[in-house]
Amino acid sequence: MQANEVVELLKLFEKHHITVWVDGGWGVDALLGEQTRLHNDLDLALTHQDVPALRALLSKRGYTEVPRDDSWECNFVLRDAHGHEVDLHSCTFDSDGNNIFGVAYPFDSWTGNGVILGYPVKCIEPNWLVKFHTGYKLDENDYHDVKLLCKKFGLEISEEYAEFVKNEER
Repeated sequence: MQANEVVELLKLFEKHHITVWVDGGWGVDALLGEQTRLHNDLDLALTHQDVPALRALLSKRGYTEVPRDDSWECNFVLRDAHGHEVDLHSCTFDSDGNNIFGVAYPFDSWTGNGVILGYPVKCIEPNWLVKFHTGYKLDENDYHDVKLLCKKFGLEISEEYAEFVKNEER
C-alpha cells in the first residue's frame, strides 16, 4: 500500500469521525517521519465501537473481508480489487483505561504520534511497537523496523533479534 493511499484512507476516517491508530510497518514509518520500506498492508487499531462504521466506509470503496483462520470480530483483514489490504485490530477500554474486550492493547500504547507524507497521524507508541514485534516468527522486515525504532528512540533490541544482529555484523 502506497503512502498516498494510506493518507487518503486516514483522511476519510477522520472526515467520518473515526479515530484510528496506525500500527505495524506504517506505524513504524509514521514514527520515523519517513517511509523506509514497502508495505503490503495498513495495520490499524481502533475502538471496537467504530468497527461497523469503518467497515461500511471501506465496503463502499470495494473492500471485502479476506477469509483467514485467525480472523475474528476484533482482528480481520479487508482487501479491495487492487490488492490494498487494511488489517484491523479493535478493542474496548473501560473508563479507567483497562482493556476489557478485543485485541490486548494496553491503553498507554495508543499514545504515539507520527507523520505520513506530512499528514499527522496517531500511532502506536514506539516502546510498545517494539514490544509488539516479538513473540512470533520474525523476518527481515521486523528486524528492519525494530532496528530503526530502537536507534531513533534509544530502545533496546530484544534478544529475539540476536540472529539478525549477528548476521548483520558479518
